[in-house]
Amino acid sequence: MSNTVTEVALPGVQKVASGKVREIFDLGEHLLFVASDRISAFDVIMPTGIPNKGKVLTQLSKFWFGHLQDIVPHHLISADFDDLPSELREQAPFLRGRFMIVKKLEMFPVECVVRGYLVGSGWREYQESGSVCGIPLPSGLAQAQKLPEPIFTPAIKATDGHDENIPFSKMIDMIGAEHAEALRKVSIEIYQRAAEHALKKGVVIADTKFEFGLVDGRIVLGDEVLTPDSSRYWPLPEYRTGSNPPSYDKQFVRDYLETLDWDKTPPGPELPEQIVQGTAERYSTCFETITGTSLKGV
Repeated sequence: MSNTVTEVALPGVQKVASGKVREIFDLGEHLLFVASDRISAFDVIMPTGIPNKGKVLTQLSKFWFGHLQDIVPHHLISADFDDLPSELREQAPFLRGRFMIVKKLEMFPVECVVRGYLVGSGWREYQESGSVCGIPLPSGLAQAQKLPEPIFTPAIKATDGHDENIPFSKMIDMIGAEHAEALRKVSIEIYQRAAEHALKKGVVIADTKFEFGLVDGRIVLGDEVLTPDSSRYWPLPEYRTGSNPPSYDKQFVRDYLETLDWDKTPPGPELPEQIVQGTAERYSTCFETITGTSLKGV
């Protein structure tokens, strides 16, 4: 599809990292984050991209960075196409809407996960032990129920690429008590601010994860923030306690893949048009609902 970008090549610009979705390039003083339209499921990148997915991730992050900047500084310098070096504007017009020029951070090696609702792996653990990531919760809670207070459940990337939950005590061992306490506090605060905004727009943010780094000893919010790839978004009209609500993310793709005779190892299967378009609509609806603006002008 003409508006789908799955491969990102910028001749003459050093690539410093490549993820499932994002490519990171070195601009010297700053970094260039480029969000492709790739989609992964079960840790496998699908051969079929999702139109405009990278733009949704970038523009939604841009919105949230602005909405939260009075709580914590962020790494975004510009997402304005005119601020790119002239040679990039000429050779890579596809970057429009899907890039961020960002500060270089000394990243903390911890993912700051905040859960506001009892769902997913947290729900499974709660059924077995009455706790989530070792944090005891009241008895009698139902699936997808809002927790009495948001809980902070840090994680790290394990060697196989999966997220691995860790106790807060291990986070303290890794980065020190002062930084660990500060990250827990600010993570919960920005989740609460975002969840309150989203609820007014008719969307529930069930959980999310943040990444932070340091600039001159100051904590800065980095990476992407509160996108459908890093958060669980539920349409409020379809939210019911007691069942797992539909979500504005790649669950639609996962559900389709579960119907196939595929062993969840590479290569992933091609996605049919119906699944591609349905997923694209979920991502764009999430963006437009949260921001009140359209992707068309991006």
